[in-house]
Amino acid sequence: MSKPIAILGRILLALIFAVAGARMLLTPGEAKLALLGAGLPVSFTLVAGLFQLIFGLCLAFGFAVRAVSVLLGLFCAATILFFHHRIDDPVQVSAALRDLALIGGLMLAFAHSHMWHHYYALREARREDLAAHDAELRAHEAELRAARAEAVQPHVQPVTHVTYDAAPITRRRRWWDW
Repeated sequence: MSKPIAILGRILLALIFAVAGARMLLTPGEAKLALLGAGLPVSFTLVAGLFQLIFGLCLAFGFAVRAVSVLLGLFCAATILFFHHRIDDPVQVSAALRDLALIGGLMLAFAHSHMWHHYYALREARREDLAAHDAELRAHEAELRAARAEAVQPHVQPVTHVTYDAAPITRRRRWWDW
């Protein structure tokens, strides 16, 4: 049950970046003003918009989750550094905390995507162990069936008879030979 919840959480986390990137590409005026206010070149608007949109979609679809989560985490850290660094403004502090929460969510996406690989490796090893145990169990059951089949037959002892031409014949004693 944790895998679908983790995928849903990853999609919701990626939605923030994809929507922000699309908004930055569709209405670049607001983003350009924010970049000018931070002292960054206006040409970063297109780069930042594409970065957020592409990597947000990659995160949503599960493509290179570990690398994408690191890159988006660095993007959030840069956002805090350049845009939300004033701790005397409660709005800036709130935005910085939001970006820190995003970094935390991206760390979880990073860790959980690693755990899936580890989980699949453990599950495969467990399957191999179960298959080996199943083979041993089947072999043991076959031995038990063979032992039961031998136990059902009457106790048979070989008996040697001599034929008319003095050749010995060995045959097993049957129950009526007692």
